[in-house]
Amino acid sequence: MAQRKLGRTADQRKALIRNQVTNLIWYGRIETTEARAKEVRRAAERLITLAVQECDNTVTVTKETHNDKGQLMTIEAINDAPSKLHARRIIMSYLYELKDVQRADEDKKDWKERTKDVKYPVVEKLFREIGPKFKARNEEKKCAGGYTRIYKLGPRRGDAAEMCLIEII
Repeated sequence: MAQRKLGRTADQRKALIRNQVTNLIWYGRIETTEARAKEVRRAAERLITLAVQECDNTVTVTKETHNDKGQLMTIEAINDAPSKLHARRIIMSYLYELKDVQRADEDKKDWKERTKDVKYPVVEKLFREIGPKFKARNEEKKCAGGYTRIYKLGPRRGDAAEMCLIEII
């Protein structure tokens, strides 16, 4: 499949698209040029489709372990199914890792408590928020795809490049 070159070498182009897709998923919208927005849309739609297909694919397992006192304990855990784990690894290999920032209205203890079990917040946002939302939308409308929207904003002042706002619907 052919792609736009965006006036950059291959490694710069791939890094640019990965960065913009990561920021699009994390913030919900970004402002960029029209050519970049169309490339970001291609990559983002693929990742969101993968998350929609695998967001509910989990397995409940029971483990029997001995605690510190030597007593037998039964623990139920919810794990990813093999196909969801594969999808998660594909998405993790593409997206950059962003750290969740501390909100203005929370102290350090609350922030640590909120983020202690989330190792990759962008991937978790994709599987916990975006995937289920679009899965419900796809079932309701009986369609798939079309997860992003591009608004044209007009030419940029410096070089008259067509600017766009791309957002997740």
